[in-house]
Amino acid sequence: MLVLDKDLKKINLNIGAYTEGATSLNNKTGGWRTFKPVLNKDKCVDCMICWLYCPDDSIVVKDGKMIGFDYDYCKGCSVCSNVCPRNAIDMVPEK
Repeated sequence: MLVLDKDLKKINLNIGAYTEGATSLNNKTGGWRTFKPVLNKDKCVDCMICWLYCPDDSIVVKDGKMIGFDYDYCKGCSVCSNVCPRNAIDMVPEK
């Protein structure tokens, strides 16, 4: 087993890697997407499972209802689409 120095900031990673968690809050990562989620509101029952599982907190909720996505931070990972029990989120190619 490889053991790394606990202070990863001392390691020079000049390859675009992040050495800390929650960096999406400081960096808009939506430009990484090749596919983006699109909500079909007619199918959505606002169960919030997508919101619960979204790793980037990109599901926009207002008054307990799913109203869309924060595309500045959504990486297009498709987790929301995969966990939606109503198939209300389609992944479409970015233009």
